[in-house]
Amino acid sequence: MAERTLDLGELQALLERVRGLKVACVGDLMLDRYVYGEVSRISPEAPIPVLKTKRTVAMAGAVGNVARNVGSLGGAARLGAVVGLDRAGSELTTLIGQDDGVVSFVEASAAAPTIVKTRYVSGGQQLLRLDDEEPGDRTLPSNGVFDGAASILISDYAKGSVTAALMADALSAAQASGAPVIVDPKGTDFARYGAVDVIKPNASELAGATGLPVDTDAEVESALTALLDATTARAIIVTRAGKGMSLMRRGGAARHFPGRAREVFDVSGAGDTGLAALGLALGAGATLETAVEFAILASGVVVGKAGTAVVSPAELIDAEMSQHASGAHAKVMPLEELAHVVEGWRRQGLKVGFTNGCFDILHRGHVAYLAQARGWCDRLVVALNTDASVRRLKGEGRPINDLDSRAVVIGGLQSVDRVTSFDDPTPLALIERLRPDVLIKGADYTREGVVGGDLVESWGGEVKLATFEDGFSTTRTISRMKDS
Repeated sequence: MAERTLDLGELQALLERVRGLKVACVGDLMLDRYVYGEVSRISPEAPIPVLKTKRTVAMAGAVGNVARNVGSLGGAARLGAVVGLDRAGSELTTLIGQDDGVVSFVEASAAAPTIVKTRYVSGGQQLLRLDDEEPGDRTLPSNGVFDGAASILISDYAKGSVTAALMADALSAAQASGAPVIVDPKGTDFARYGAVDVIKPNASELAGATGLPVDTDAEVESALTALLDATTARAIIVTRAGKGMSLMRRGGAARHFPGRAREVFDVSGAGDTGLAALGLALGAGATLETAVEFAILASGVVVGKAGTAVVSPAELIDAEMSQHASGAHAKVMPLEELAHVVEGWRRQGLKVGFTNGCFDILHRGHVAYLAQARGWCDRLVVALNTDASVRRLKGEGRPINDLDSRAVVIGGLQSVDRVTSFDDPTPLALIERLRPDVLIKGADYTREGVVGGDLVESWGGEVKLATFEDGFSTTRTISRMKDS
């Protein structure tokens, strides 16, 4: 695998260079709609889950998502596409107009209805996708979308927008301005894109276009060579999911870039994010190698989100910094930073759990308790009493382990997703700020005695009491240590 080419300083410098950069994003446009809800029973009419709808979110998909990512990363997207003269087209036009990072060159046409993809989601999992799509003429007329662009991105979803005429316009504009042209392809005939700078297939598209296997690095190299021979593109970048990306220039050797280890929540739109990042980096004068690393980092962040999501510069910097921290350390954060993380989970339709305690000397009972708590939610936050707070509760000589040590040990548990701390007598302020869906305390409490329980139930959450394993407690452990 290739060495890293993008460290934190270079990342921040690149983010500065792409700010305000004009990028033409042209191709197929569609409306992505997500219906989030909960499944608690099976239909009596058929063996299928019943989804109780809680909220619906709509956003611009396909090339619209490419443009949104360009804007969210600091660039100035120029979006060229066609929508239908219908309700979905009007909704798309409104959504695009609300994005400050996107300038619309979208044309409305009665020749083809707007494409709509509706995904039904529960517990972070897609249950069903419904495609509302009819054939039609989605040809984009010449309307100045390429003017002044530092790079040109072509997003081909095989819906009819990426025509020979469109490619001719793009290549002509690129020749006049020196802007790179990057294509996210579909189908098997990649030669039709002409002498573009980069074609960016995923592994299955590379296999389909060449008829060759692409499981190993060696097989990918053979397929890249074959694809370059079959096209006039200057380079091919293939995305390989968790294996990262591979790059081959015409006449050069292949380079393989490992992926970034991330929790994968939803891969929808990850290719759009990667295309946006490539276009911005190359438009800012970065090398292909740096652009690939930038795209890997951005795609790695977006797969941790729900739906066709976007990535911000701050998230990229945080992701790069977390690469240099241990997994346990990365889970520990102050309240305000945690609140943003929790809000992101909530937008993804995830159920957030909250519990708190001293957790001074971690023992088997703690591990079982936290595992049970995690079983009631999709993400679990643990709030630890500060050292001073523990001392007020337990007396002098406590805690045995300081807050930093306790936080890292708790963060090292697979059942725990984030760790924070509080100094007040109760965690009520944290509960009010984070608004968890599930509040968990030990079974030695009563429901009425759980601080914040009424609050959590007031916004539709629930209170759970977790059982403890008999014979295990911090006090008993300390007593044994003193007696030994």
